[in-house]
Amino acid sequence: MKAAIYTEYGAADTVRIAEIPTPAPGPKQVLIRVRASSVTTADWRLRASAFPGILWLPGRLMTGLLRPRNSVLGMEMAGEVVAVGHAVTRFTPGQRVFGFAGGGAHAEFLVLDEDATILPTPDDLSDAEAAALPFGALCALVFLRDVANVAPGQRVLILGGSGGVGVYAIQVAKALGANVTASASAGNSGLMRDLGADVVLDYRVDDPASAGPYDLVFDTVGATNWARIRTVLRKTGLFLPLNFGARELWHMLRAKLAGGPRIVLHVNADRADDLRVILGMIADGLLRPVIDRRFPLERIAQAHVYVEGRHRKGAVIVDVTPAAQVPAAA
Repeated sequence: MKAAIYTEYGAADTVRIAEIPTPAPGPKQVLIRVRASSVTTADWRLRASAFPGILWLPGRLMTGLLRPRNSVLGMEMAGEVVAVGHAVTRFTPGQRVFGFAGGGAHAEFLVLDEDATILPTPDDLSDAEAAALPFGALCALVFLRDVANVAPGQRVLILGGSGGVGVYAIQVAKALGANVTASASAGNSGLMRDLGADVVLDYRVDDPASAGPYDLVFDTVGATNWARIRTVLRKTGLFLPLNFGARELWHMLRAKLAGGPRIVLHVNADRADDLRVILGMIADGLLRPVIDRRFPLERIAQAHVYVEGRHRKGAVIVDVTPAAQVPAAA
């Protein structure tokens, strides 16, 4: 099967298309023909070994100290089941599915455990739309609902509102009843309002304090830090950075000792139940997939370049196996 692989850490051109063996499902696993995947921030950070600060060494120990342990990236996917292990009960061949792969989805076929974060794809979602959801939408849901406990009437600032997490954070915060301010470039102001933002700030010229104070600042792109943002938070407010390192750990400890606004650092797990909540929000008209660009698998290195530029508007989709191409599973 075709796959986008990288065998060393580096720039986007380290990713290349190669033929690798097609995996076979175990007793409790499913073999999925991947129709669509995406390139996420996590993908380019793994490829470039761009782990922040003190997380570099733990990151390399996790992914491979000298070279990548797993050569195929791809965190989210949509496709169809082509084979199942003899003990599988939840899925059947021919069934459309989507979900969180955790890696390996930049290939024509992917094996996942039956109890992984995958669900049947609703008929009214295309494969590209389904593949645009798991990474960003799940992150936004967990951080805002579970970590920040966003409540109706709260004032929430989303930094990086047009990014892969930001476009969903706006929608989720609005669905939770918040008054939402989104910060993005001026060219994305229309998209921010379409997604539900009450106030839109141009990050190049507008002071976040102009629309504050806030109960929550959710920084989805590493746009600010505690020293700059604490003055726009209420005394009971929360700063929630998606990206963090030693500096944020130190600031979190200092904030706890000082009282007043808090910092919380969190890494979310991916659960099928949360993905069901996302589907429920879509069915209720509270959330929609947001796709910026689409690239064929053969141009995936260009997708990496685009995502690493940090100016995308939603998901960047990779069309792995278009419907017109149906390679054999064996």
